[in-house]
Amino acid sequence: ISAVPGPVTARVCCPARHGYAVEVSPFFPGRVACVASQYYGIAGCGTLFVLDETDSGISLVRSWQWGDGLFDVGWSETNEHVLVTGGGDGSLQLWDTANHNAPLRVAKEHTQEVYAVDWSQTRGENLIVSGSWDHTAKVWDPAFSRSLSTLKGHEGVIYSTIWSPHIPGCFASASGDGTLRVWDVKGAACRLAIPAHKTEILSSDWCKYDQNIVATGSVDCSVCVWDLRNVRQPVNQLQGHTYAIRRVKFSPFTKTVLASCSYDFTVRFWDYSRNQPLLDTVEHHTEFVCGLDFNLSCVLGMFWECSGNVLGMFWE
Repeated sequence: ISAVPGPVTARVCCPARHGYAVEVSPFFPGRVACVASQYYGIAGCGTLFVLDETDSGISLVRSWQWGDGLFDVGWSETNEHVLVTGGGDGSLQLWDTANHNAPLRVAKEHTQEVYAVDWSQTRGENLIVSGSWDHTAKVWDPAFSRSLSTLKGHEGVIYSTIWSPHIPGCFASASGDGTLRVWDVKGAACRLAIPAHKTEILSSDWCKYDQNIVATGSVDCSVCVWDLRNVRQPVNQLQGHTYAIRRVKFSPFTKTVLASCSYDFTVRFWDYSRNQPLLDTVEHHTEFVCGLDFNLSCVLGMFWECSGNVLGMFWE
């Protein structure tokens, strides 16, 4: 753990691990989960880290090892101690920060890597969705006895699955087939398929303030913002990255602001409502930037991200 000058207030480094995803706790704004893998997830094991941001820097709450790479993480919206991760062995793991040793439960139905997990945010449901390289998305009850449904339709790897924060039983998925799909869990059906990019889509996110707005980030170096009521063309196409975009996240504070991170080592902030949408570019990384999230407690926009062997960077 080292403090650095400038906008970055603290960082956590872990040699021989590559950070893949970072997620801020919805209960403790200073707590964050990071997942990382050895050898870029091609071989070796994975690690889940839970970190706390304190006045003196970043402290490690707990870490766990998994026998294969870990690629995504999500916090429970009903229990402040519980997380879900997705692994390279096709399994999902449920973890409890009060449990020092093994995961609470493990579910393995996917036949290839689980690259995306997300926990539902709407009231009245408590569900997990996973997306896999086997081209399927699965919906789970946290009991993990078996999946509640398996949703098929993508013709490529699923890189992103994200619940709507507004509509119960609705999630979006983004795939290597270039499409963004919106799914109805109750009907177990795809309600909308958008040919959003001509290349692989690596990330998607819902706007926190508008149930019709979704963003996608692609290998074509662009972020597209879509209005699901009219998908003939994007509301805006945000260009500036020079390599594939690995993650997009809408701001929890401002309706039209979002962030993106890329294999070009940068993080960029955008306001898609502007004619000149690029707000800022941050270039403090020396490796691929794979994960990012907003801290929920500060309107100034405290921010976490991960890249290379830097598991967490915390800055304003």
